[in-house]
Amino acid sequence: MAKQFILVTDWAFDAPIERVWALIEHSEGWPGWWPAVRAVTCLREGDARGLGAVRRLTWRTALPYSLSFDVEVTQIEPLAFIEGRARGELDGVGQWTFRPVGERTHVRYDWRVDVTKAWMRALGPVLKPVFGWNHGKVMAWGEAGARQRLAMG
Repeated sequence: MAKQFILVTDWAFDAPIERVWALIEHSEGWPGWWPAVRAVTCLREGDARGLGAVRRLTWRTALPYSLSFDVEVTQIEPLAFIEGRARGELDGVGQWTFRPVGERTHVRYDWRVDVTKAWMRALGPVLKPVFGWNHGKVMAWGEAGARQRLAMG
């Protein structure tokens, strides 16, 4: 039985969409500003826009476990949308949506994912609120790191 989680994160930055897009779109740079990201490894380059690119992401979490999974860029609309298909210790789809709001940029991340680790699958129904909290912490670290990086120019 699948243990699907649907998680939504909203960020708003006092920065133009071009800068926010560049920060998020360049996932190899995430370990430099997102404390939860231990490593991003390029497994396959995509086309000129990044479509088809595959990256292995290794994460630490607020709880005592880490996760590693591969993400393939399946859709990309520059300055608007990135979709990635995750496979590995998490299996699902993540979607980044970017929207300019005056001089600010709104970013929404939708993460529809199944856990694949045996212990997570077994305990998923009971620990769902804890996994949701953990995801929120990881995303809050990312938001804080992105704010700091964007403020640096």
